[in-house]
Amino acid sequence: MVDRRTFLAGIGATALSLPAATAWARPGRATGRAAAPAATLPLTIENSSGAFANSSIRVYIVGTDLVRDVQCRVTPDGMPVPVSLSDNGPDGYTDYSIPLSASGTTTLHLPSMSGRIYFALGDRLRFRAVTDGNGRPALQYPAGWVESDPNFGVLHDFVEFTHAAPGTPGLNPGMYCNTTMVDQFSVPLGIRLEGAASHTTGTLEPGGRDRIFATVAGQPEFSRLVVDDLRVIAPGHGIDAGRFPGDYFAPYVDEVWSSYGARDMRIDTGSATFTGRVDGSGEFVFTKHTGERTAIPKPSTRDVFFCDGALAAPNDGLRGPVASILGAGFNRSVLHDQPAQPSTDPATFYRRGVTNHYARALHENTVDGRAYGFAFDDVAGFASYVQDPAPASFHVTLTPF
Repeated sequence: MVDRRTFLAGIGATALSLPAATAWARPGRATGRAAAPAATLPLTIENSSGAFANSSIRVYIVGTDLVRDVQCRVTPDGMPVPVSLSDNGPDGYTDYSIPLSASGTTTLHLPSMSGRIYFALGDRLRFRAVTDGNGRPALQYPAGWVESDPNFGVLHDFVEFTHAAPGTPGLNPGMYCNTTMVDQFSVPLGIRLEGAASHTTGTLEPGGRDRIFATVAGQPEFSRLVVDDLRVIAPGHGIDAGRFPGDYFAPYVDEVWSSYGARDMRIDTGSATFTGRVDGSGEFVFTKHTGERTAIPKPSTRDVFFCDGALAAPNDGLRGPVASILGAGFNRSVLHDQPAQPSTDPATFYRRGVTNHYARALHENTVDGRAYGFAFDDVAGFASYVQDPAPASFHVTLTPF
């Protein structure tokens, strides 16, 4: 597993509205030279929303071409076309939309790339082609959680993926994909990946969308995260937008820090063990079984929701594993009562009054109990993520509203 910031860096630092955290996976690097890949992966899109006709839905496939290492958009015939400033129209935005078939399912093709499949319902999304810090063309992505963003009033959502076709230079082949609610929840989406095995995730229980909106709206501190019937904004973005209290998690963080000033926390990642205690300086100091040490400062509420800042998790085998497990434990509110981490029993998650009720609502309403409600929701395997080393097809369903 690697930090989703790796993906965000790949699609360009100019995607200014994007967040800086969600754990997600990408293929491992392979050794040796390889020819440029030609294979594409069939993508089937099924509209079972029950609320929008095919004619009202537009698809956008954008990301990074893994062969040429450039930002691109995908055409209806599966070709990755590099982003160009000339793509902007008279209104200052691109139109990379792909319409669905008039009826039934729509079949497209994914080249070897890492990116997102966006769905816009009832209106178009507005991407802007810009120049990044290295002088290369890049995209500014929609940010539905920002009121000034031109896409704030558009009903939309997306899935994330990395498709490394056989022969992609430097990468082991495979498909790695997830539904994500780390930034917002809006359109219910389910994914199915066929390959060496069959994998499904993301599908909501019947009536799940309405219950998610109602559950979040029913929590006093969280209620302003609900934007009409368009979306529920993730609480980290809610802090930045002035919709959510910036000190929400402070009492629970203080409780955890106080508790582990007098006892040890033990973390077992499967490949390493850590023992931690809050020291006199106020840092949570963890010692790996090999003797290496890392110190975690007391996180803010924003750090907890974004799993960043004090809880930033580099892919270093030391601070990274500790920070990711702490981030998950704070969001699930299991750290104080369970000194052995990570907790793997979902029956113990979200039981405190101070907890991530946004993530709780998402998990309570998915068929398989898996969702990507915060950046480290993959800890202990609770994220709506699937992968396959020999993918044959990818199916995305807009499930009933």
